[in-house]
Amino acid sequence: MLYHIHELQHMALSPYRAWLKASRTALTPFQHTAYARPMAAGLEVAERLTRRYDKPTFDFGTVKLTTAKGTKAEVVQVREVVADETPFCNLLHFKKEGVSGQPKVLLAAPLSGHYATLLRGTVEAMLPEHDVYITDWTDARDVPLHDGAFHLNDYIELMIRYIDLLGSDCHVVAVCQPSVPVLAAVAVLSARAAKGEKAVLPSTMTLMGGPVDTRACPTAVNDFAKEHDINWFKSHSIHRVPMVYPGVGRQVYPGFLQLQSFLGMNIDRHMNAHVDHFWHLCKGDGDGAVQHRKFYDEYMSVMDLPAEYFLETIQAVFHDHALPKGELMFHGEKVNPADIKDVALMTVEGELDDISGVGQTAAAHTICPDIPESMRHQIVQKDVGHYGIFNGRKWRGIIQPQLAEFIKTHGAVNSAPKSKSKTNDATNIAASAE
Repeated sequence: MLYHIHELQHMALSPYRAWLKASRTALTPFQHTAYARPMAAGLEVAERLTRRYDKPTFDFGTVKLTTAKGTKAEVVQVREVVADETPFCNLLHFKKEGVSGQPKVLLAAPLSGHYATLLRGTVEAMLPEHDVYITDWTDARDVPLHDGAFHLNDYIELMIRYIDLLGSDCHVVAVCQPSVPVLAAVAVLSARAAKGEKAVLPSTMTLMGGPVDTRACPTAVNDFAKEHDINWFKSHSIHRVPMVYPGVGRQVYPGFLQLQSFLGMNIDRHMNAHVDHFWHLCKGDGDGAVQHRKFYDEYMSVMDLPAEYFLETIQAVFHDHALPKGELMFHGEKVNPADIKDVALMTVEGELDDISGVGQTAAAHTICPDIPESMRHQIVQKDVGHYGIFNGRKWRGIIQPQLAEFIKTHGAVNSAPKSKSKTNDATNIAASAE
């Protein structure tokens, strides 16, 4: 019922939003006057607070390839190609025209409310040197009921499918929440390979800011999930999609509720950001206004999650700690991370991460004891929060170069003799600021 009320409210505000836009347009001829500028600023802020933000696009267009120092960089066209299509997810390939032979990277985007475009900065930094694929999730409200449900096991199965599609020379990078299903998928594949069954293993697995073991350095997010039982989440978070969408009747965790949670975690910061945006507009600070619009156009665009996936993740990750305890089930069989022996492992954490605390992702090294030390790498980046480990200055300048080197060092681990694998430092604590 709440979802229906939300839709009615959005429709009821449509005339108001239209008036805000029309009024702001009418002020355009006078936008440089001291009287009109504050009015136009207020109208924009009000309109942006009441609008619905559509799914953003990547739209890279071109990319400048990494070249040897002193040589001119080559600019090539980038096309977005759907390499694999399922009802809940498309595997999107950023295909560079005329470029081949680069390491294949499977970027597992989080299925946790935002679209895959949240990782635009992640993709942008990796494109010059890597052949990048990303999981482009579909808004659950747009998936008809006849396409079935989407469970945590389906996510694991999808990762297995994509790794098989890309081959053993691919490198899997999981950002935040997918760290659990990606680690589980690699463990399942490793167990199959140990039994002599057909299984394609990736060369490397990189987990970034993921809740592998939320018992380590629990955050407010972890505590909240732990303090409320699964029935509380069912009654407070799960609603049915209304008739205006293709997925009518599907049970989901609505995007607008998730957005309220995101904003509520740092409400003062978001309120101040909108006040600052008003003053930037009043002062004619175009750069500040552009940056605000760019950030919030992405941040405010959210998608619904399949209810069964959301609830199973809460139960398995935050309540039961099933993966680190060796109790996670995949199609009736236990997932054992200790089965992973031949996949190089890298973990990345932010010192100031208030979503996945320091140690939660690095726990992967503990539960995968048989990976050789020469195939491990660990980063705890100083002065960086959750989003800073995969976006922004320190991601581009410190973390991404180490990830690129890790991929280069351990390329084709599972398709070449082990003796040809280079040695990598076991641990690198990036304790110095940029």
